[in-house]
Amino acid sequence: MSEENKLTLPIAEMARKNEQFRRVVWTGQETQVVLMAIPEGADIGAETHEGHDQLLFFVAGSGRAEIGGEAYSVQEGDMSIVPSGVHHNFINTGSGMLKLYTTYCPPEHAPGTVHASKAEADAAEHDH
Repeated sequence: MSEENKLTLPIAEMARKNEQFRRVVWTGQETQVVLMAIPEGADIGAETHEGHDQLLFFVAGSGRAEIGGEAYSVQEGDMSIVPSGVHHNFINTGSGMLKLYTTYCPPEHAPGTVHASKAEADAAEHDH
């Protein structure tokens, strides 16, 4: 699915319906919006983004946010903030998918990126 052209989106509903590990929804010059779905017991993958702030908005499920050496419980309605240069990971500790939408400022992924699974995402990142 290609990126959205609309500038107003039902983003929480889109995130709840999303079954892809990662799907870039919109990419601008300074910001990017991405849907994510993390399976039970899985994680996003520990990482650090240099030069990218990230905001994550949780719409379904529950999990654990690990940000800068601290751990936080997350659930529907919560938002996590990952400042540039801070090591982080997000783990699905609940039942069912952990679903969220996230913003990267500036964009982190190529426009239109879709990864069906974390394995596919990892493979694509190793190709770069």
